[in-house]
Amino acid sequence: MNDLKALTPVDTVSELDKYIIGQAEAKKSVAIALRNRWRRQQVEPPLRDEIAPKNIIMIGPTGVGKTEIARRLANLAQSPFLKVEASKFTEIGYVGRDVESMIRDLVELAVNMAKKEERSAVEEKALEMAEERLLDLLLPAIGPATERTRLEIPASVETPRADAAEKSESTRDRFRQMLREGRLDDKEVEMEVTQAQSIPMIEVFSNTGMDEMESNLRDAFGKFFPKKGKMRRLKMVEAFTILKNEAVEDLIDMDKVTRKAVIKTEQSGIIFLDEIDKIVSRQGGGHGPEVSREGVQRDLLPIVEGATVTTKYGMVKTDHILFIASGAFHLCKPSDLVPELQGRFPIRVELKALGKEEFFRILTEPENALLKQYVALMKTEGIDLVFAEEGVLEMARLAAEVNQKTEDIGARRLHTVLEKILEDLSFQAPNIEAKTFTVTADYVRQQLADIAQDEDLSRFIL
Repeated sequence: MNDLKALTPVDTVSELDKYIIGQAEAKKSVAIALRNRWRRQQVEPPLRDEIAPKNIIMIGPTGVGKTEIARRLANLAQSPFLKVEASKFTEIGYVGRDVESMIRDLVELAVNMAKKEERSAVEEKALEMAEERLLDLLLPAIGPATERTRLEIPASVETPRADAAEKSESTRDRFRQMLREGRLDDKEVEMEVTQAQSIPMIEVFSNTGMDEMESNLRDAFGKFFPKKGKMRRLKMVEAFTILKNEAVEDLIDMDKVTRKAVIKTEQSGIIFLDEIDKIVSRQGGGHGPEVSREGVQRDLLPIVEGATVTTKYGMVKTDHILFIASGAFHLCKPSDLVPELQGRFPIRVELKALGKEEFFRILTEPENALLKQYVALMKTEGIDLVFAEEGVLEMARLAAEVNQKTEDIGARRLHTVLEKILEDLSFQAPNIEAKTFTVTADYVRQQLADIAQDEDLSRFIL
């Protein structure tokens, strides 16, 4: 986790503003939630354990930035982050997939993060080990001419005989220098490469509570089918990469990684529950799919409240995991959730629908703005793509207009509009001699005239 003391709510909002336009209220809420995590860490136990995270429900139409806010927040905090659709838990059976699986997935992500951190810490040592192991492979080639050599030694290098023991160290140093200078990169060396035995395909068809069985069985079978070695001739660069990766695996303490991952999950994990409105009972429940929806809510309740989930890395408590839920709530409202679940999401934020002005800013302002992406793509073809201001305004206007006439999919409409506008240019780009192409308002209207005016056509194409 980053030093969150330096990341004040104002700083967090400023960082989010670099990628997300508008939605100040939602940004403010998540910034406070992130800061509260640091504040909680400063409180002395046992009161610290009593302070629960204030979970958030984001309410708003699709494409207004709900998922992006949560994802960017997790990046800022360097926290394990998992996005999961609540509707996924209704696909398999009566109450759907095991809801505890999202905690297991979150721990898996945390393990990967912790392993990556540990890998950075041992990288330098692994490089030294790989270098020494590669030199061990090379030096047996230095001996009497009758011996089978594994490496073709350049003519410019003196090759001392095996009986010249006093020169062996200097020879090793000489080869080490050649390795570091890349003079041996194209040479080949013979080495044993370990590879995992093929494990029988295992597939578990289950309803609930057995989500992890397939993974556990594969781990168990992996111990019965140990890795085996195979002699291969490899270029020096490839051999060095393999030896370095093996050294990293040897140096990483997986017990330490697991402990760090579990702590990271429990103290800073973030789960984004998308489409939570899809599991809301619309007619008050009672029969059919409505029973299933309410069943999913009741399964989610203990996880959000705070439970202990069994994973292959040990027991994980969910008491301090931050849950951010989101939904459009077109056909229902948050108060239709079961009362117990409502109480676990005390902060509710409404995100505003996007219009022409917001679309213009989304196209131009963020660090990863769509127009910047297309300019970079066309640059690879040697074309300087220029967007005139009136052309961008016209794109924003048309996107907002299509959203009003058809389904409102928010900023995602900009992707379809831009793709349609630049379709001909993208197709002809490798054959175009002109090095500069300007997208004007007239060009935008020309490309979209027929589609934008025909509402039925807009539904299919835009």
